[in-house]
Amino acid sequence: MVISRLNVDKIEKNLSLIQEFILKLRRLSTLPLDEFLSDYRNPASAESYLRRSLEAIFDTGRHILAKTYGFKDLEYKVIAKELGDKGVVDREYSRVLVKMAGYRNRMVHLYHEISSEEIYRIMRDHLPDIERFIKEMGRFLEDYKKGI
Repeated sequence: MVISRLNVDKIEKNLSLIQEFILKLRRLSTLPLDEFLSDYRNPASAESYLRRSLEAIFDTGRHILAKTYGFKDLEYKVIAKELGDKGVVDREYSRVLVKMAGYRNRMVHLYHEISSEEIYRIMRDHLPDIERFIKEMGRFLEDYKKGI
């Protein structure tokens, strides 16, 4: 069911932005932990790039769900679940997105509980979860463009 057309340019710009942030996070992730922590700008930069990547993911998901299914003003965890339920992303991957949504919420609302070491671990171990979103959206956009 298509309510109105997707803004493909907007989605592609969000995906480009996420890729740009991943590149910056990858550079920071090559630093040893002690060097990463020795400059106060590193954790702040990493946290910003990570949070902004997550927000771009869920803004993209919200746009797709609003335009194709009429959903509005969804919470990030609901967006993640619905993306899997509607087949926009793999259902198993949507569970990962739910966790990412929860982490984004922690970053924004429980920021005082987020440590620099935690940001470092996430940056070192979980960037493939973000990269997978780009791949899933690439597949989705290919299918969408065929149907236009």
